[in-house]
Amino acid sequence: VQLQASGGGLVQAGDSLRLSCAASGRTGTMAWFRQAPGLEREFVAAIRRTSGTPTYADSVKGRFTISTDYAKNTLNLQMNSLKPEDTAVYYCAAKLSAVILSALRLENSYTYWGQGTQVTVSS
Repeated sequence: VQLQASGGGLVQAGDSLRLSCAASGRTGTMAWFRQAPGLEREFVAAIRRTSGTPTYADSVKGRFTISTDYAKNTLNLQMNSLKPEDTAVYYCAAKLSAVILSALRLENSYTYWGQGTQVTVSS
C-alpha cells in the first residue's frame, strides 16, 4: 500500500487546515503522526475500520478531527485552532489489519508510511 499525504501549509495561530492521505489499497487502521524539528515523531490520531472510533493525543483532543472514507481509501485530519506548537511534518500511517487499542499510539504498529506534509503555524 502506498500513502500520499497532502494539504500542509503555512497558517497563522487560530487558523484551520485539513490534511488528506490517499491510500492505494484497502487498510484496516490508519493514523496520523507528526515530527517537530529536533523531536521524536509522536502520535496524533488514529481510526480503525472495525470500530470507526477515533483515538487522539491529549495535545490535539477537541481541536483535531480524524475521519476516513474507506470507500475511497482516504484519511483526513481536520485541524482547528492551530497553535505554533502544532508545527511539524505530519505523516499518515496504515496497517492492513486492525491495530489493537492499546497499540494505536505506537509507531511500530503501522506497516506503511506516507512521505509527510509540512504544517507551519506562525504566532
